[in-house]
Amino acid sequence: MGGATIHKQSRTTPQLREEIRNSPLSERALAEKYNISRATVRKWKYRETSEDRSHRPHRLHTALTPAQEAIVVELRRTLLLATDDLLVVVREFIKADMVRSALQRLLVRHGVSQLKELIPRPEGEAQPPKTFKDYQPGYVHVDIKYLPEMADEQGRTYLFVAIDRASRWVYLERHRAKSRKSAVRFLKRLHEQAAFRIHTLLTDNDLAFTDRFTQKDRRPSGRHAFDALCARYRIEHRLTPPRSPQTNGLVERFNGRINEILRTTHFDSAADLDSMLWHYRRLYNHHIPQRALGHITPVQKLKRWYEEQPELFRKLVYDQSGLDI
Repeated sequence: MGGATIHKQSRTTPQLREEIRNSPLSERALAEKYNISRATVRKWKYRETSEDRSHRPHRLHTALTPAQEAIVVELRRTLLLATDDLLVVVREFIKADMVRSALQRLLVRHGVSQLKELIPRPEGEAQPPKTFKDYQPGYVHVDIKYLPEMADEQGRTYLFVAIDRASRWVYLERHRAKSRKSAVRFLKRLHEQAAFRIHTLLTDNDLAFTDRFTQKDRRPSGRHAFDALCARYRIEHRLTPPRSPQTNGLVERFNGRINEILRTTHFDSAADLDSMLWHYRRLYNHHIPQRALGHITPVQKLKRWYEEQPELFRKLVYDQSGLDI
């Protein structure tokens, strides 16, 4: 019985409980013999195991709803936020009076309490991979994501997403078509919105971005509208290898966060979807500290870059993490 679960304040041992269960004596006689109550005798005499049962309630009274818990767990898994950093985000945007002990219990319950276990460690890696500290702002990953059809629209729409490799600053727009015109409009807006100078864009081989696979030599002609605009902005346009989505994994992981929101949220209209996308972009850039950035937000990271190397920027960086006024 060495593996039995015994509560600290229990007055009976597993051996004593076995004796009670197998004894022919009456409940009164057993109570007098072992100096315990008849209720205790009755409990162990007719129970099939000598282990204490869990004191945990059958129905847990949790601080958050299941949907809110799912969001917190996803933030923990994807952003690898420390518990204290995660608590700040939860208090700001989910539950203002959330206490740290309740958050820690949530993380334990969902198996994400040990941050070290969540960090991927590739086996057989000859040298550590490059981190975001090895890059300067301006190397931007771009991708297109399919969005579900809204009740008040006909047909699916497309989310154009751009994320800076060094700071993880994100810009996104929803377009009705996945076309060259949409890609060009997106690049123009991205160029306007980014405070830093974009020197490199990495995209996949979608026809919205390149004419690579319409050429006999499988090389971009340079006449594609997206390439022409990149040349105008003095941006180097790089393409991922064919059938290698992991090359653009940074933006793919961000799209995974959007997927989680779409899966757990109901939208009544396209306007609701647009509002969510706008608010999430603002939340991501200005409010969510990220472990890869030293537990600061993308905008805070950009502000530090601006202070150290202002020549990398076209305009000032504004941090909008404070209260609205």
